[in-house]
Amino acid sequence: MEFFLDTASLDEIAAARKQGLIDGVTTNPTLLSREGGDWQEQARKICDTVDGPVSLEVVGTKAEDMVREAEHLVTFGNNVVVKIPMIAEGLVATRELEARGIRTNVTLVFSAMQALLAAKAGATYVSPFVGRLDGIGQSGMEVVSQIRTIFDNYGMNTKILVASVRSPNHVLEGALLGADVATVPYKVITQLTQHPLTDSGLEAFLNDWKKLTE
Repeated sequence: MEFFLDTASLDEIAAARKQGLIDGVTTNPTLLSREGGDWQEQARKICDTVDGPVSLEVVGTKAEDMVREAEHLVTFGNNVVVKIPMIAEGLVATRELEARGIRTNVTLVFSAMQALLAAKAGATYVSPFVGRLDGIGQSGMEVVSQIRTIFDNYGMNTKILVASVRSPNHVLEGALLGADVATVPYKVITQLTQHPLTDSGLEAFLNDWKKLTE
């Protein structure tokens, strides 16, 4: 499974890169707004810093507007993947962008059928929002499982990107189901490294080593 860091923070990206824990980055207007300043400059810096895919999101709701924005976004770097909303106009834009050789990440996916439509339109990635589904009493991971089955049934190459990750369990369950990518906030990345038995075991080893050197 690949890990994409869900952030627009260069500091978080730098920290995760040192640990070798990220294969790409996903952003959105909310994350970019938190960083302040010129969002385009920030996005370009992210593209320059990250070796893997960087998802940048359009804000238009008409296909022609999305395509125009996408053509601008891909000038930020050759690693840009354009995030397109899962709406009817978004499918039109995805089809057009795929024909132009521009990679897309269809976002705000909440059902397996939406994912199937996005894949048929030529999406590079589909992003089921598991945390938001869990938040309204539905099972986000059940949707991921359904998408995996459908894509495998028909040999679809679109990658499943588990989004709206809120805990290490979302990452674990996504990996067990065969999702291709998890896009993970830095907080969750750090939680993945932790276990109380690791902490207690290290403390015991260090105490025993201290006894040996006294």
